[in-house]
Amino acid sequence: MTSVHVTVASLIDRLESHRLAETEIIWWGSPIPVFGDLSAAGVASLGLNPSSREFVDESGSELDGPDRRFHTLNSLGLSSWSDADARHLDLIVEACSSYFEWNPYNAWFKRLDMVVSAANASYYDSSRKACHLDLIPYATTRRWAELRASHRSSLLSSAGSTLALLLRDSPIRTVILNGSSVVQLFQAMAGVRLEQKAMPAWSLPRQSGSVMGIAYWGQIDGLSGVYFDHEVSVIGFNHNLQSSFGVTKKVVAAIAAWVAQVSREGTS
Repeated sequence: MTSVHVTVASLIDRLESHRLAETEIIWWGSPIPVFGDLSAAGVASLGLNPSSREFVDESGSELDGPDRRFHTLNSLGLSSWSDADARHLDLIVEACSSYFEWNPYNAWFKRLDMVVSAANASYYDSSRKACHLDLIPYATTRRWAELRASHRSSLLSSAGSTLALLLRDSPIRTVILNGSSVVQLFQAMAGVRLEQKAMPAWSLPRQSGSVMGIAYWGQIDGLSGVYFDHEVSVIGFNHNLQSSFGVTKKVVAAIAAWVAQVSREGTS
């Protein structure tokens, strides 16, 4: 079994736990440890948790047929996750690995790919693959910021060392953090304080002033008590490219230019 198979099996076991049942996860949807082919990716972007739109349409109905992105109890013909066997694990892992080849949520990933591409990788280019990871591999019915603090805590606890183990056992050597919430949680998990720098060119206008752009960078050799035999470069920015109000193409281009510089020179 690959590391992704082992991870999926572990995450499925947790799906029917009492602790997770109390949160607002999409319990009938499979866990999503990775978007794309982890075994071939040298660069990974990092977010909070999968969007509900990976499983449902605008009206909240389950995606089906050619619109489906990931497996569910319904698509696998299961009545509960405890009935999943090796065949079902293979199908779930395949959906993760081939995500960008079929029906990716481009409204979310295309913008982020502009920054990922600056690190000489892409979700959509098989010759220089990138993948996407999340701190919590479970989709929720509401956005992360709208969840109760106790539910966020339970989800973080249930995710455990999932991210660390995937990074340890993969060729990923660069991780790109998308947004301040991801940066803060990642720093807490890694037990590090990333270098940071104010970036005026990234500022977002507001009625009462502006939100300053902030760049982050550093190196880690472990996460959540799991240690690697290599270092991973970490690059981040405080604006969530998909949800921060006022993130223009100009700002995205400026962030991408900085990511390209850091990737090339290893400095800020």
